Amino acid sequence: MPHTYFDPPLLIRDGMGTWVDTQTTPYVCNIDGMPTFKEKLPAGVKELQPVAGSPVAGSPVAGTLEPSWGRGYQVSGTHSQPPTKFGEETKLEFLATEVVYEPLWATREAAAAFGITLIEPGQGLRMQSPIRHLENTPFEYGMFAGQQCPYLDEEHRNQLQPTVCTDLEHHDFPHVFSSVDPQLPLVISVGRYWPQRAKIFLADLWVPQAMALYIPPRPKNPHAAYMDLHGNRNSALACWRGGTQRSVQTLTLLPKDSGYFYWFWNALPTVHPLLK
Repeated sequence: MPHTYFDPPLLIRDGMGTWVDTQTTPYVCNIDGMPTFKEKLPAGVKELQPVAGSPVAGSPVAGTLEPSWGRGYQVSGTHSQPPTKFGEETKLEFLATEVVYEPLWATREAAAAFGITLIEPGQGLRMQSPIRHLENTPFEYGMFAGQQCPYLDEEHRNQLQPTVCTDLEHHDFPHVFSSVDPQLPLVISVGRYWPQRAKIFLADLWVPQAMALYIPPRPKNPHAAYMDLHGNRNSALACWRGGTQRSVQTLTLLPKDSGYFYWFWNALPTVHPLLK
């Protein structure tokens, strides 16, 4: 009898990163499509100002900031788990049967709508980080990485699931997501959550090759009007456009063994339309 074997699916593979001292080299510059960390902004590199954070809830400014980007959902309830040394987990309940993420090219305006700064080649900015030593780490995301749900019990959290859940976070350190794959764009899922309005807006930012996203530190702020959230579990979403590539290469600036996270998730099936 003939036998059929399947190749094991790649979820996420990380490689050896490069240490970045955010005190001695606080500038991240996009040099020919690659992130470079410098003591000072090099000549000819345009300096960007990072996108401002959330205003205080109830302020006049906050009242004018209802976002027009992303697909909106009503949040009908929240369930928080006891904090751990790694962070805090909150399950969000949505008034929906499925959750659609609006696909958007990561233009400057689209990224800014979720508190993110787009860094194009020839541009740079000064980072802020309460953690001095970060690592610019190469990752390979497989096209099935989004099928894992880390919020399930021990028996199921390492199994592939039939649907992709909402899996977003913010944290007390900066990220730089660099789109360095030679063939495909990078995809970063984002959300803007308004707790007092019980609303969340969701999208997938498709980051063109040779561009990067800067996400500043976002510690917990109970007085903020909204929370800007992100997740990179679906980084290889572009693989589903019908090509033969099954994974995406990327670089991510993050701490190696530190940082405090705030996770927000929802178990409903998500839909991620493709950009052509």
